[in-house]
Amino acid sequence: MEVVEKDKKQELKEFIDSVKNKEHGDSYLIAVLHKAQGLYGYLSREVMDTIAQEMQIPTAHIWGVATFYHYFNLTPPGKHVVSVCLGTACYVKGAPQILEAIRNELKIDFGQITEDKMFSLQIARCLGACGVAPVVMIDDKIHGEMTPQKVVDVINQYRKAEKKQ
Repeated sequence: MEVVEKDKKQELKEFIDSVKNKEHGDSYLIAVLHKAQGLYGYLSREVMDTIAQEMQIPTAHIWGVATFYHYFNLTPPGKHVVSVCLGTACYVKGAPQILEAIRNELKIDFGQITEDKMFSLQIARCLGACGVAPVVMIDDKIHGEMTPQKVVDVINQYRKAEKKQ
């Protein structure tokens, strides 16, 4: 496991080196944060400290950027990431009720992870599937025309699939 962490850290350092010599000012920080999240799944304090050291930027600045953009995760995600679209089309077609059903079923709120670490919950401003609104995305799969009952059924399908493995 430690070798894997060293490989990820080295890959992150190499990526930082490849972008920091370009004349983009601070604009490449977001690209570095995306790369780090892709490698680790989230941005831990340790990862942000590494980025700060490599880029010679205060950790507080990196923290500010990471917390400003909702895309970045500061805690490890669940095995399945549930994203609820709260864009206009989804919102007017019942996204708040769907969100409430998910909160009740999983017993978590945005940015949290279920006790069994199977699900985490996040918001999305638009998932680009307005024609089948309201939508929920689990991992990379869009589930359209959701209702509170349908979303609970979909979550239970994921649970059932996990038990079979």
